[in-house]
Parts: sequence; C-alpha cells; structure tokens
Amino acid sequence: MINASDLKAGMTFVQDGKLIKVLDASHHKPGKGNTVMRMKLRDVRSGSTYDTTFRPEEKFEKAHIDTNAVQYLYTMDDTAFFMDLATYEQYEIPVEVVAEEMKYILENMEVKIQFFGSEVIGVQLPSSVVLKVVETQPSIKGATVTGSGKPATMETGLVVNVPDFVEEGESLEINTTEGTYIKRAK
Repeated sequence: MINASDLKAGMTFVQDGKLIKVLDASHHKPGKGNTVMRMKLRDVRSGSTYDTTFRPEEKFEKAHIDTNAVQYLYTMDDTAFFMDLATYEQYEIPVEVVAEEMKYILENMEVKIQFFGSEVIGVQLPSSVVLKVVETQPSIKGATVTGSGKPATMETGLVVNVPDFVEEGESLEINTTEGTYIKRAK
C-alpha cells in the first residue's frame, strides 16, 4: 500500500479495480482546511484522463509493472507492432493506447513495453530521442539560443518549439517527458 502523498508522476496504482497512472501530482494547502493532493490521472485501460484530489493519508495498492526490451517494427491500420529482443515474440498494441508515445518512436527503435501481469499496458520511452526536422520556417541570420523560438515538425509528426537557427533536415535531441528541444544531435 502507498499513501497518496507518496504518489509521483509516472507511478501506477490500482483503485476500484482500475489501473490508474499518475500524470501529475502536487500538494495543495488551501487558505483554511487540510492539505490535499491534486492529481491528474489516466485510466490505463480506457485512456480517459481526469483531475481529482485525495487526502495525503489515503492509501492505494501500488501496481507491480514489469518491462521488456522491445523493438518497434511498424504500424498497420490501428495497431503498432513490437518485437521482444530476447524471445522474438511479437506484441500488438492498439495505437490509441500509445498515441502520445508514438510521436517519439521511429521504426527499429528500441523501447520498453510495460506489463501488468500478462496485460500489455503501454510503452516506456528513453529520456531523450534524436529526430529529424522535416518542416520549419527558414532560419534567421544572427539568431541566438535565447530567442523566442519557432515551431518545427519532426519526422514523426511531433511539433516542438526550437531556436530560430534550426533548419530543415537537422537532427535534434528531444526530451520525451516534456516534448522539448534539448540540443542539436551530432
């Protein structure tokens, strides 16, 4: 069992038979009254997200999540196909379940699949990925890193705000937790 005050973003717990993933968690102390935990949660199976509050001392059953190293193969229709790197077993995951993660994944990329028991519940990304810019405004001569930036569309369809000096065709390192530009890739 885990207290609500110990829940952090990325953790998964079981509530009323539902598998719930914490997207965001913060302490909130109103002007009067007791401290509450404000949370943004996602039902892993249905994909629905909602905001709620808990008392810090409320207890939940922590879900035991296993991960396997896999390689992303391809997407066909509404299904993404992954292959286990150790057993060569293939996993089919509905794209709607991993839609956000697919914005960071290229064919043949290695990621980890998350399991709750024998049920596949999602994809765990590396902390950063290298993606190529396919569309952006022309660079501005004399632009610096501290400028306001401009939107750039990456090869996966992800749109990231990048510095003004970035041009089409460049490879960039992207933070997968925040979806932000880190640096040019070498």
